[in-house]
Amino acid sequence: MVVLNRIYTRKGDDGSTALVTGERLPKSSPRVAAYGTVDETNAVVGLTRLHTGDHSRLDAMLARIQNDLFDLGADLATPPDAETKWEPLRVVQSQVDRLEREIDELNAELEPLKSFVLPGGSAAAAHLHLARTVSRRAERLMVEMIVEAPGAVSPQAMAYVNRLSDFFFVAARFVNDRGRADVLWVPGANR
Repeated sequence: MVVLNRIYTRKGDDGSTALVTGERLPKSSPRVAAYGTVDETNAVVGLTRLHTGDHSRLDAMLARIQNDLFDLGADLATPPDAETKWEPLRVVQSQVDRLEREIDELNAELEPLKSFVLPGGSAAAAHLHLARTVSRRAERLMVEMIVEAPGAVSPQAMAYVNRLSDFFFVAARFVNDRGRADVLWVPGANR
């Protein structure tokens, strides 16, 4: 259980922040940027859930994803070679597998795609597309970490964030009347 008695510490006033291990990094580091963007994704999911009232099954999926995103943030805030007094929290394959099952479950109910989909249609879909793009940014930052230091991110964490953007895309189509209310791209429409 996490206990936060005091929210500010003043330790970050110098532009640094602590990882789970206590090691301090600049707030601009790729690792901090990655878990910060995962947190941003979680905030967008919270906004999305304000618009999923008619979709209780999807809302339950999003609630699980919000918890998973905290797991992913903890994973990223704990370097793989970290020495801790406890077992570090890591994203595991069963979380990736569940996400894949939920993507398939929602996708099975969708109209076939006939064009690229523009973000919009409904408030929930627009927010899900925003979550998709923010999670893609988190993924790019995680890849940047791997390029700089191979092994800096676990394969399960990478797979999870990659599937996550797919989930948000499928979920956006699902809330758009199962794809029937999608806003489709019309190439060259405004020439």
